[in-house]
Amino acid sequence: MTEKKTAKKPVQRKAAAPKAAKPKAAEPKTARTMRITLVRSPIGATYHHKATLFALGLRRIRQTVEQADTPQLRGMLAKVNHMVKVEAGTGKEKSS
Repeated sequence: MTEKKTAKKPVQRKAAAPKAAKPKAAEPKTARTMRITLVRSPIGATYHHKATLFALGLRRIRQTVEQADTPQLRGMLAKVNHMVKVEAGTGKEKSS
């Protein structure tokens, strides 16, 4: 019962064709922005609320920042909506 072992031939793989680049969607000339103002103190707030305010760029009461309107930003604002005031922005995002 001796089995004869044969050497396996190496598998030849075809070279992958380069993927075609997807065309980028045309971006609007003026991106929508939101003006966010801190109106309540984060003292006594949970760690997650404080971290969200810090990530938004808000450090002190009555400080206003302008952020691009994205789904991520709206989620952050929903978390701390009791501490901030949100307005429509000017359309030009400030570069820090």
